Amino acid sequence: MDVRNYGYRIVENQWIAMPDGCRLAARIWIPDECHSQPVPAILEYLPYRKRGGTGGRDNITFDHFARAGYVGVRVDIRGNGESDGLMEDEYTARELDDGKHVIAWIAEQAWCDGNVGMIGHSWGGFNGLQIAALRPPALKAIITSCSTDDRYSDDIHYMGGCLNNDNTTWSQQMLAYSSRPPDPALVGDDWRNQWLERLENMPLLAANWLRHQRRDDFWKHGSVCENYSDIRAAVLAVGGWYDCYTNAILRLLEGLEAPAKGIIGPWEHSYPHLARVTPGFDFLAEAVRWWDFWLKGIDNGMDQVASLRAYLMESNVPSAKNGRRPGHWIEEARWPSPSMNSIELYLAGNGRLSATSSEDGEVTITTKQDTGLAFGNFCPGMRVDDELPGDQRHDDAKSICFETEALEDELTILGFPELELEIACDRPVGFVAARLCDVAPDGASTRVSHNPLNLTHRDSHELPEKLQPGTFYKVKFRLCGAGYVFHRGHRIRLALSSTYWPALWPAPETATLSLRLAGSHLRLPVRQPSCGKVSMPEAPALPGNGFTVLRPAGNQRVCQQDERTGEVFMEIRDDLGCQLDDANGLISDSQARHSYWIKPDDPLSARTEGAWTFKFKRGDWQVRTETLTRMTSSATDFHLEGHLRAFEGNKLLFEKEWDEEIPRDHV
Repeated sequence: MDVRNYGYRIVENQWIAMPDGCRLAARIWIPDECHSQPVPAILEYLPYRKRGGTGGRDNITFDHFARAGYVGVRVDIRGNGESDGLMEDEYTARELDDGKHVIAWIAEQAWCDGNVGMIGHSWGGFNGLQIAALRPPALKAIITSCSTDDRYSDDIHYMGGCLNNDNTTWSQQMLAYSSRPPDPALVGDDWRNQWLERLENMPLLAANWLRHQRRDDFWKHGSVCENYSDIRAAVLAVGGWYDCYTNAILRLLEGLEAPAKGIIGPWEHSYPHLARVTPGFDFLAEAVRWWDFWLKGIDNGMDQVASLRAYLMESNVPSAKNGRRPGHWIEEARWPSPSMNSIELYLAGNGRLSATSSEDGEVTITTKQDTGLAFGNFCPGMRVDDELPGDQRHDDAKSICFETEALEDELTILGFPELELEIACDRPVGFVAARLCDVAPDGASTRVSHNPLNLTHRDSHELPEKLQPGTFYKVKFRLCGAGYVFHRGHRIRLALSSTYWPALWPAPETATLSLRLAGSHLRLPVRQPSCGKVSMPEAPALPGNGFTVLRPAGNQRVCQQDERTGEVFMEIRDDLGCQLDDANGLISDSQARHSYWIKPDDPLSARTEGAWTFKFKRGDWQVRTETLTRMTSSATDFHLEGHLRAFEGNKLLFEKEWDEEIPRDHV
């Protein structure tokens, strides 16, 4: 059906000139009412391609906003999609400066009344916060979904000072994403030259990120936690407990001086109305309510809404599959909340987690390198399925565990668990990984929270110091934020390991940790049971997104061990499917593979490999990109290899390789 019958028109491609002459490509939804009066505008600013990328999602989001009386502006970051220029890295000063110029351009258009909001999921949520910190005058409010305020401590690259394997995995994905060509239907006959220039200058981002293994100025740039007061626009922060960025929501509510609200559901890394972990939430209606208050000045009570609305997860059968999770919604008028207190649980002998007192004794922790196979994906929502943390019993059996007696009463936590350990390591570099689990009467173990700590980062992520083998250190660190109800009859388990594969890259040597029980305890943030439940509107059925599915998405996960060598192999194959854009005839097709190998007794046997294939087709025009990235390490260095090939039809048009050796720095 002609979308103009819905009360708006779409400008398929609008060039927005930057001061240096680079043109950014925008797709714009303009409500019919703009003929008589200008209205506010909503910007989403991403590298993921407005055509052949996020088009289906954009159609749903901006259709809703346009019909509510807002101009929608979807812009590709330079070097991506149809935008001119070259891709450099994440959240560069150039990217943020371009964003400021885009906002100024929007505010000056005849259809805009000068008020601009930014919405963004993941990358767009990051740069929404970062651009808000630059205070462009027209930017009045933002909605940030699944993003972070701290690019080092809470992003896909490092966690607790440990190296995430997703540092490489995400680089693989961005190499595949950004190496795709502009659409000739929009940029004209010069598309091939633009593509070749893009390919020639394509960075291997994992190498950039791996050169910064401590929290230096590279990561402080764009980390709005460095100075929350820089942000003056109103902030609605949204995410889910299964997402890897939920911690930032609680910190933003505590740290921002600007008006701020938070919503945390059960979701994975997704906008709430598109989440595959349910129940969903009528996010688009809530977004319009937010824009109405901050951009149109409509007194709809948004300023009186609770500071935090959260879905408290409840005990269920642990599963790596997407689906509905039991729980209920609550709200806190303020965060941090006066309705919270804490309890101490002490690590005790015979694997007990005691609520009464600490006791003397030492425990040794040496875990096999393949401990962690039930981790799932670091950022669930990036793949097709099978990426949530499954039953933890396999990993618990390989870890050192402490657990309570069966609970006599229900216990609810909300916030950050904290762990304090008195610990020693027999090697100069090592880490401890902690998991907080709910153990059901039948023995099933559900991961509630987790976090590692690189022990060389015990005092600072900026200035790590090697360990003195045999010396005991007092370390204290937070686990990831959680909202969870432990049911009566269940047990609370703390699992500790010295390895966590494939989530974390192994330390250079097998480490043995020694733990003094008397100096070790767990603090849980407990919510008063008298606080009631609230209701939240579930997401309605989604309208059509303007795409025809030619091949549905699917996935396959394999995990096996070589009986001869002992090597453990895990592989995830994702078929992202094949879709036809009904409006312009572009067919997009993508597939990915992520593979991991390790020997249980050899940390230097760790290796990963990722491969992506993207195809575009329209009529006789066909292009394909193939990317491959590998990573291994020695005791002193990381070794990265990358390979990029681009085809026009069946002809190899371009090929590029990378081979990088990067010294290990306390990792």
